[in-house]
Amino acid sequence: MGVTLIVSFLLLLVFGVPIALSIGFSALIVHVLSDMPLEAMPQTLFSGVSSFSLVAVPFFVLAGDILAQGGISDRIVAFAEATLGRIRGGLSIVSIVASMFIAAISGSGAATTAAVGSALLPQLKKKGYDLDFSAALIAASGTIGVIIPPSVPMVLYAVISGVPVSKLFMAGFIPGFLMGGILIAYALYIARKRGYPASEPVSGRVKFGLFLNALWGLMTPVLILGGIFSGYFTPSEAAAVAVVYSFFVAVFIYKAMDAKKVYRLVVNAGVTSSLIMFIIATSKFFGWQLAFYEIPDKIASAMLSATGGVPFMVYLVIIVIILIAGMFMETASALIILTPIFLPAILSLGGNLIHFGMIVTVGLAIGMATPPVAIDIYVASAITGLSLEQISRPIIPMIIALILVFLLVTYIPQISLFLPALVYGSL
Repeated sequence: MGVTLIVSFLLLLVFGVPIALSIGFSALIVHVLSDMPLEAMPQTLFSGVSSFSLVAVPFFVLAGDILAQGGISDRIVAFAEATLGRIRGGLSIVSIVASMFIAAISGSGAATTAAVGSALLPQLKKKGYDLDFSAALIAASGTIGVIIPPSVPMVLYAVISGVPVSKLFMAGFIPGFLMGGILIAYALYIARKRGYPASEPVSGRVKFGLFLNALWGLMTPVLILGGIFSGYFTPSEAAAVAVVYSFFVAVFIYKAMDAKKVYRLVVNAGVTSSLIMFIIATSKFFGWQLAFYEIPDKIASAMLSATGGVPFMVYLVIIVIILIAGMFMETASALIILTPIFLPAILSLGGNLIHFGMIVTVGLAIGMATPPVAIDIYVASAITGLSLEQISRPIIPMIIALILVFLLVTYIPQISLFLPALVYGSL
């Protein structure tokens, strides 16, 4: 039955069945063939989405949409451009730094790419930057959106593994900054090689004016992350606070949204959230079948046997599988499926679940910018009008750079664990 479960799932994917339905139908086939009571299916589906932590998902999705459409990201990008634009290739750096900052608000790679791309890509083109390189850089920078907290995938991993969301959020800072740093280094190299220009100098008075204009937006991550790490509210409550605050700023301070636009954003966020929740529900049913037939334990035993139980090799196998899965599967689906499969192997090696959470999140984040299923590239393509192939070529060196960071995060646990251990003590 375990073989039937896996084979039917893969066949459904090959025939183009949507991922959530592939997960659910494969589990249902095995459930029926096993002659199990059908009433167990809806019970399992509903239990999959009954966690309080999942309340954060729709709120972070909506907060990211308001950020991109409510004038907040535009003002943050304008301030970053005035501050960093004087460096040769400075607009490239601005796109990465802005992505890192907006990542601390949106919790989504696609939302980060959309917010920064919409604000900066026209400017980059106007200043003489190659459009395909610029689109690729912003798509690659969008991967940081789910690494620097808050992060929707981290919330999902926390629900599956039982790890506190706040500790996972704290673990994401250093990997996120490393990803941003290596992209900045590559962008500077390309800027010097191609002779990209520096922006005109901006007076201190203008910079200060842009800072004041962006201050309400700049306070958003301070409010969200400060509230979480100070203990004033939980990550789920922080997501609701993020929506209320960003809505207030967009509507009443920046006056960038009317009732029709708000309605459209709420509907779109509801649709996106429902798709995520449906994937979570069917994955819970799929995971229940996996556990019943002890598939994760058997996979763990096979991995340990094939690699001789050497941690380096076990983690290498996991890295390869995560990167391949990220290329072909949506992030939430891949995370929900792979996490329970690999957890027994990680626990048998004495691995840390917070560290493993960062491995999964960083690896699948890279998949967001890795063709053929690369949501960040599709977003950049929609903004620029360039094809997937045109953006995919210049993004390859950036993906290689991000994989180097992925290897560091995997094999040097302290990159992920230093800040959580410093703040929370025992892990």
